[in-house]
Amino acid sequence: MSVTQNKLVKNDKANTRIAIICASVVFGMIGMAYASVPLYRIFCQVTGFGGTTQVSSGADGVILDREITVAFDANVNRGMDWVFKPVQTKITMKIGTESLAFYRATNTSKQTVIGTAVFNVSPPLAGQYFNKVECFCFTEQTLKPGQTVDMPVTFFIDPELANDKDLKKLTTITLSYTFYEKKNDKPEQVKIKKVTEVLQSQNGDVKPSNAN
Repeated sequence: MSVTQNKLVKNDKANTRIAIICASVVFGMIGMAYASVPLYRIFCQVTGFGGTTQVSSGADGVILDREITVAFDANVNRGMDWVFKPVQTKITMKIGTESLAFYRATNTSKQTVIGTAVFNVSPPLAGQYFNKVECFCFTEQTLKPGQTVDMPVTFFIDPELANDKDLKKLTTITLSYTFYEKKNDKPEQVKIKKVTEVLQSQNGDVKPSNAN
């Protein structure tokens, strides 16, 4: 075998090793994300995985004649003593217009509970066109015993949806939230911060953390 052939074989082996390492990192990251609700939420928000919605500063003013219905769904994780439901069941709107909806949560326990909401839309392909301007899911929600709050979400559907041939016949999008109780776990918080930086660094918009 010539020197050139040897180099080619070595390069192929090196590329294979790199590919395996990259794949392991990606799947390991996905596995870690699924193992924790906050990590899963971060992963979905950064990658758009699983019908995760987008975040926007507001609609650009383009409004289409085509109407679409947004249905609302609410759930709480097992063991969390909250009653959580949408105030309205659905809204019919023109694509491109901003709409406001509310969800209502009641803490039925005898202690203060901090909740964090995981969200997605169905069908998953519509997630990239569903833009939230303001949402209670952007922050943690703290409810005292017996407290009830109405929580807003402002959103619009990107007019680009009309150009997606896979969603040409789409008439309804379902916005779904599930609340999970936040536990005080400092090691987990550090892990979340580090994973956030790893994921967001792929977009080139994160600064190094000082967390230990």
